[in-house]
Amino acid sequence: MADRSLRGMSIGSKSMETDENVEFAPRQEARYECPNGHVIILPFSTEAEVPVVWECRCGEQALLNDAERPEEAPAKAVRTHWDMLLERRTEKELDELLTERLELLRAGKLRRGSGFARS
Repeated sequence: MADRSLRGMSIGSKSMETDENVEFAPRQEARYECPNGHVIILPFSTEAEVPVVWECRCGEQALLNDAERPEEAPAKAVRTHWDMLLERRTEKELDELLTERLELLRAGKLRRGSGFARS
């Protein structure tokens, strides 16, 4: 049975081509240094725009060697549920809705936890 088996290679594991007459794209190495002392060296194409910061494996922002840290954009203010609610209704309207719902709840026309049930 062994003499009838097919011999071959694993698909995709090895290439039958050689590196002869192959020109690799020109590359440059970028060296990044992390505040925790890690050093990252990455190859980039000479045509590529090399980023000034790179995320290190520890989660910190590593800075390109001999570069200045760019100014961070101001953080966007977090909108709370209350802020979004005030975009749709005034406080006076909200007070009226609360009063109406409390009256319905006290009158027994609205069950607790039913949310905005129609009456």
